[in-house]
Amino acid sequence: MATTTTIVAAIPRANAQQHAIHGPAKTFALGGRNDSSDSSRTSDISSEKLMIKQQPARKSLPKKEDDGDYVVDRSVSPNRLKTFLKAFRHIRDLSPQQVDDFMASYEIYNLDWADEEAMIAAFGPDYQQRVGQCLAAYYSVINHLCSLGDVEKMYIPPLMNKKASVRDNQLLCEESIATEIGLKPGMRVLDLGCGRGRVAAHMTSFSGATVTGLNIDANQIAQAKEFNRKCDFSNEFIVRDQNNLPLPFADESFDAFYEIQALSLCKDPSALFKEIFRILKPGSKFLLMDWVSLPAYDATNPVHASLMRRVKPLIGAVGTPTPASFEKALQDAGFRVTRSDNPSIDGLQAGLIDKVDVYFRSVRRLITCLAKVHALPQHFKTLFDRLCLDGQAFVEMDNMRLITTTYRIVAEKPLSSSS
Repeated sequence: MATTTTIVAAIPRANAQQHAIHGPAKTFALGGRNDSSDSSRTSDISSEKLMIKQQPARKSLPKKEDDGDYVVDRSVSPNRLKTFLKAFRHIRDLSPQQVDDFMASYEIYNLDWADEEAMIAAFGPDYQQRVGQCLAAYYSVINHLCSLGDVEKMYIPPLMNKKASVRDNQLLCEESIATEIGLKPGMRVLDLGCGRGRVAAHMTSFSGATVTGLNIDANQIAQAKEFNRKCDFSNEFIVRDQNNLPLPFADESFDAFYEIQALSLCKDPSALFKEIFRILKPGSKFLLMDWVSLPAYDATNPVHASLMRRVKPLIGAVGTPTPASFEKALQDAGFRVTRSDNPSIDGLQAGLIDKVDVYFRSVRRLITCLAKVHALPQHFKTLFDRLCLDGQAFVEMDNMRLITTTYRIVAEKPLSSSS
């Protein structure tokens, strides 16, 4: 256990200015809080409209911590040591088959949803099923690896505040999302790709809204349910592959929608956005924050293409969307796009990406030594070698402004068809 404590102690603390839609920089309003795949399991949730449950009253106001020039709600932030130990034990006890399935899952990231011929050549006509199996194997392990560091939520946030850590930048990002889509007590919001339910819990703590989360990985859904139950929240979580449409909800049953870095797994954004349009009430806000290739990226440039081949497996991207492709898909679905920008200060995440990469590479060096003397199972080294393979390529692409994993688009469902 001393080994675990040593690794925990090494966790780095990383460090918003926004841009209006296709326009000049604009400060994002955080001031609204002056005090503040279908996996192996399938969902048995009915498509009938689900009853909206009010969140129980909290015994006290959420704890707002002031760190000088920013205030953040850490009231439902997980205990880092407990999270680390739980993830460490899970990884230690992985079976050889689970490790092999995880390593094999990376084959899908050499392909792209846009090239269906290559997908069929690699996996056959039922390629979508094989991709779903790979994604389930990938996420059943990667969520625990990420939990050994500051990215338990499985995303590197935009740089919202240069003085804030990686985790506090996540919290600031999530609070900005809640503010942007107008979350309030009694509202029902859909979280696509909800992971372990930590973002959902923070959304509820911050806004009072009730969250329904979807995720492809049954293990993460189980953790999400347990964590939110301990927070005394009535949020619900469903095992669901986002590519398995239609979604199991009634028309106009949600007041808002958000997703953070989940659409890299989406086969057909246009079809998905039409489904989300169907289940949102008129006037509801939609927000995506996701991976895109930016205009500076040139697929015919060998340097760019080489970097892309290295980075897509690292971030778990099957598709390669652009801001324009997302905007068109939203407009075709009936939404009105109100904002399209990169929320990071100066448009760069590179500083945060590098902090996360440096941390995990430091852990890898320690794990390599411990595995060498048989103090840890050999598969720890195998997994960390894969995890740390191309972090600096990610930093380089961000610095070159070729990609970002935090592009933000906000849209609204019109109040009427004539709006």
